[in-house]
Amino acid sequence: MKKFAVVFLSLFFLFTSNEIFAQARRVTTTTNGTGKTNRREPQPVEKPTPQATPIEEIAPTKTETEPAADDEVISVDTNLVTIPIRISDRNNRFIPGLKKEDFKVFENDVEQEIAYFSNEEQPFTVALVLDMSISATFKISEIQNAAIAFTAQLRPNDKVLVVSFSQEVYVLCEATSDRRQIQNAIRGSRIESGTSLYEAVDMVINNRLKKIQGRKAIVLFTDGVDTTSRRANDMGNIRDAMEFDALIYPVKYDTYNDVQAIKNKPIITMPNPNPTGLPLPPTNPNPSPFPFPLPVPTVGTPGSQGTTAEDYRKASEYLNELAMRTGGRVYEASTTASLALAFSNIAAELRQLYSLGYYPKEEGKAGQRRKIKVRTTKPGLAIKARDSYIVGKKGKK
Repeated sequence: MKKFAVVFLSLFFLFTSNEIFAQARRVTTTTNGTGKTNRREPQPVEKPTPQATPIEEIAPTKTETEPAADDEVISVDTNLVTIPIRISDRNNRFIPGLKKEDFKVFENDVEQEIAYFSNEEQPFTVALVLDMSISATFKISEIQNAAIAFTAQLRPNDKVLVVSFSQEVYVLCEATSDRRQIQNAIRGSRIESGTSLYEAVDMVINNRLKKIQGRKAIVLFTDGVDTTSRRANDMGNIRDAMEFDALIYPVKYDTYNDVQAIKNKPIITMPNPNPTGLPLPPTNPNPSPFPFPLPVPTVGTPGSQGTTAEDYRKASEYLNELAMRTGGRVYEASTTASLALAFSNIAAELRQLYSLGYYPKEEGKAGQRRKIKVRTTKPGLAIKARDSYIVGKKGKK
């Protein structure tokens, strides 16, 4: 009997110990009412977009805005057509202080109701796009100094996006009002071979400025000749510009004679190993005295592409179309003084613009061109504004 009691107590102790052990390992989960376990998925960590890298290596930037709750969703109508406007007197002097009631706008000869109006005090986002190809007439320091002087003339709240291009397209600085960062970005531009002008304009419009709200402009410093774009073309740029609500100001310089002189001659270019000018961490345990690997020079020739009189005629037409279709203006720059004056005039004009917007009474079809006329009730004033736009996909301008 005693032996049986010992066996019974041993089995009882073993059973209760296993039950306690199982309870200790059991994990309590909650469900959402469907029988499925609620679990928080690991959130991906966004890496900052590297600056001054070729554009094809830049991943699309994710928005940091959290989705609103169901009762906070705001519906936004994307059919708003916005138009930058400059009003001047007969002596080309800007007229400030006008109100929404002083304007009328017509689309395809039908008067529209003005739903949006802002005065000349509203800030701008300006994309400063610099042609850094070998054919540039000006010295690199002259281009950089003029560009920096231009940004210094903008208002403190205006933001600047700095882009340079040769064969590659580089985002040197995302849109910011930090003047020191902008200046460092401009100083980081370097002359290289090739000219992917069309790809640079395509990237600025579709990958950068379309994500930015408010008033926008593109200042495009170039001779207008493209030699290396493969993913974009001139007509696509013009169509995108007509669907877009930004002014485009080309600062054009003539490189025809310079290009004829260097055509087919070998040219050595030195790539910029650190375009941002910021210190880089060492890449190996025994770093050299230099903060980055020494650059390797490349040897190339401009060849004959983009060197003919026909190429330059096409370039002029392209820049004129960009300016005319968006309400901007082409500025000629043949000397250092005229280059500085061109940038100065653009900065002044950006400080002297109104913007108005309307929702078209008649919805246009995608790809359709719609005529615009802006009038003012004030007599004796001249109006400068775009005269048409192309309806984008899903009715978006």
